[in-house]
Amino acid sequence: MAKNGFGAQVFIDNMPGTGGIVATLARRVGCDWHTAKKYIDEYPTVRQAYDDECESINDLAESTLIKSIQDGDTASAKWWLSKKRKPTFGDAVDITSAGEAITFRVVYDE
Repeated sequence: MAKNGFGAQVFIDNMPGTGGIVATLARRVGCDWHTAKKYIDEYPTVRQAYDDECESINDLAESTLIKSIQDGDTASAKWWLSKKRKPTFGDAVDITSAGEAITFRVVYDE
């Protein structure tokens, strides 16, 4: 157990159902937000529990969206297509730099 009275296992045991929200985890454990965040950042086992919880929420959100599409929700279907089938259905242009700086030059013509 750490000097502050918490151990990594306390955070792991309280992680399920938090949705990956640090404030919820902190309330469950009985510590402040910064302490919970520190444990997530410093303990690989707590980080893994946190990442697993975040992924479970992502899966739930995706399942809910798919269910709404199956139920005929046109707005959900349009959103899904705009994200998953961008080349065909997207209406925005993505500019990515693979981590490198992008330089734009603006030329004003009178």
